[in-house]
Amino acid sequence: MYLFNIYLFIYLFLGILGEDALLPSPQNISILSTNMRHFLTWSPVTIQGETVRYSVEFQGEYEREYANESWIPICECSLITATVCNITEDISATVAYNLRVRADIGARRSQWGTLKGFFNRITTSLTPPPMKVIADGYHLLVELKDMGPAFQFCVLYWKKEPYWLMQWKMVKDVSSTVHLDTMEAGHDYCVKAQTYVETINRSSSFSQTQCVRAQGGRSLWLVTAMMSSAGFALAALTLLFLAWKTSKIFQYSCCPIAVLPDTLVTSLLCFIFFRMMNIHRSMGQAKKADTCI
Repeated sequence: MYLFNIYLFIYLFLGILGEDALLPSPQNISILSTNMRHFLTWSPVTIQGETVRYSVEFQGEYEREYANESWIPICECSLITATVCNITEDISATVAYNLRVRADIGARRSQWGTLKGFFNRITTSLTPPPMKVIADGYHLLVELKDMGPAFQFCVLYWKKEPYWLMQWKMVKDVSSTVHLDTMEAGHDYCVKAQTYVETINRSSSFSQTQCVRAQGGRSLWLVTAMMSSAGFALAALTLLFLAWKTSKIFQYSCCPIAVLPDTLVTSLLCFIFFRMMNIHRSMGQAKKADTCI
């Protein structure tokens, strides 16, 4: 009879509390925040044979001080089965936020599990930007990954050897390749960059330095030398041709060579032939006359 009364008391006690107390609260609630993207995580509540769902709420400075410490549900993280919630859009100010998670199975609920301490987005971890340095002819270019509208990039660049004054450029728009400088042929140029978020006034560390060499150098000198040699040879040939042409002009001007037409040459040869025949006949007649005497 005594044990029966104990069981009855427990049953009635649970009935008064409802079935909420049967679900344990989510544990190990923490924030993962990198590059202004914030995620709330927690350990799963395991109930054999049941699907546990979770709901997340947040409380900002305004809710604590001016709205009777009210809590605001995060719609994207209401009755979800995952144990992670993207709270980036809800953490919209640089103030202290509190967050809590509750487990649900049907009509049964757990107590709220609350984040230990507050979260402020100013503590987010900033990483250097992924980048690619390009030498396009004599143009020093850099490609930076778009990390979101809140990000700007401080880019440092310099000529490696001999040491040159380090220059910097603040880049806001990374939709296209950024031109940094015009390089000197045969020299190495180096670049490094860091992210900067104005809303929290914080910067990341610098990326690893990347260096490229301007195209040209010895190969450009060799091409220039070959082109100069070819130009010199062409100039020398031109001068020789002009000298030869000039000598021919003077030769024809001083001692011209007349070229007879073919018909005139033929007539001249015939004249010479008949003239020789007449001379031969005259000599024959004279010889006959001598014989008669």
